Amino acid sequence: MKRQTPPKDELGLAVESPGDSMRTPITVSALTSAIRDVLEENLGEVWVAGEISNFRSPGSGHLYFTLKDASATLSAVMFRQEAARTGFTLADGQAVLARGTVTVYEARGQYQLQVTEIQPRGQGTLQQRFEELKRKLDAEGLFDLDRKRDLPVFPETIGIVTSLQGAVLQDMLRILQRRAPGIRILVRGVRVQGAGAEREIADAIATFGRENAVDVLVVARGGGSLEDLWCFNEESVARALAASPIPTISAIGHETDFTIADFVADLRAATPSAAAELLTRDWNDWRETVATLHRRMDRHVRNVLVNNRNALARLADSYALREPRRVVREWAQRVDDLRENLVSVAKSALLERTNRLRLLESQLQAHQPKRELARRRAQVDHLAARLRTLGPQATLDRGYALVLDSKGRPVREARANLAGQLTRIALSRGALDATITQVHPAAMLDETLTPKAGAAAPQTAKSAKKARAPRPSKSHGTSSSDH
Repeated sequence: MKRQTPPKDELGLAVESPGDSMRTPITVSALTSAIRDVLEENLGEVWVAGEISNFRSPGSGHLYFTLKDASATLSAVMFRQEAARTGFTLADGQAVLARGTVTVYEARGQYQLQVTEIQPRGQGTLQQRFEELKRKLDAEGLFDLDRKRDLPVFPETIGIVTSLQGAVLQDMLRILQRRAPGIRILVRGVRVQGAGAEREIADAIATFGRENAVDVLVVARGGGSLEDLWCFNEESVARALAASPIPTISAIGHETDFTIADFVADLRAATPSAAAELLTRDWNDWRETVATLHRRMDRHVRNVLVNNRNALARLADSYALREPRRVVREWAQRVDDLRENLVSVAKSALLERTNRLRLLESQLQAHQPKRELARRRAQVDHLAARLRTLGPQATLDRGYALVLDSKGRPVREARANLAGQLTRIALSRGALDATITQVHPAAMLDETLTPKAGAAAPQTAKSAKKARAPRPSKSHGTSSSDH
């Protein structure tokens, strides 16, 4: 605030303004109001380029966020009326251009940008790095569900990587000690924000893995902005979690906060307190479960004892225990009977096998290969002789002949139409080609062998042809008696 020359009263004496000395101090409200006037009058309306962080949208409809760049941050507010005209959804990591007036929020004494218009400018640097690393590790399979390990049901020792300052560790210890008083807890303090924090976190995870002294490992931190949680988005932390031989839980930020560590860890808890509750079941529940199991075991043991006592009583009253010598003699007699039965059965089986062997021997003798071969050869010779006797060659050898017509068919009878045809005569040796000149259709075998006088005249080829000629009709021809 520009200091002015002290005013003078009517007598020419100087009058002190508020804040000029200890005698006239200025109030906080007045100073804050003066600062606001200076900022609003000198800066006016400005356009600011930056990346959104710490975005909040309460039920009132007003939007609260921080604009930041590589080296500075600026609080910003956008009231409901202006927020309703925004054509896109604001979120952490967005790069934007915001138009507004620099003013002072007097209740906190904090200067801020009162935004009246906002436009997207592209993805912010941190958000872009986040997405690039996420795609890279996902392609390598570090987010695959197949590599996620199950957490132990009853962990005896829990490892925690977090800051030793703050409420996160105390909240987790309080929950663990209340729900599981006997559990052992090992803590490695690290920085969870700022440059170099990722190296401390990765080294602590690797150390727990080398020592292998805990059953499950929790990496925890409270809520914060994207840049506050950025160390958990570094590749070194992600690879340390992936390489850990111990099942891991990521409990970073609030329920809406997501980091690369959440995707790599075996389990993500919404908050550090939720991680402590996931790891332990309330001992009161366990006590009730143990009591139920104890009652069931007690009933089972009592039932077993009662059943065994009854069985023992039955055995004590049994015939075997009352007369053991008689029982032994009965079993001895039964053993003798079994021995005799065994001998009898063995002899019968041996006799049956012997008779069977003798039968097989006799069958083998009756069907010796040489004898069977000679018998079959004699059968073949007999069938061959019959074939020769009944075959056509034997008939021809006895002086008979086989006459075939011009088409190769056997001639079985003397037909008139055979006269003049060419035939083949098969003899015992060789064959003859002959032309039929005469046909004796009615001649018998004895007449053929010894012709008699007055036998029927044979048909020649000429007479056969004449016989086949058509007769003239009565109206145009004459009979043979007319000539």
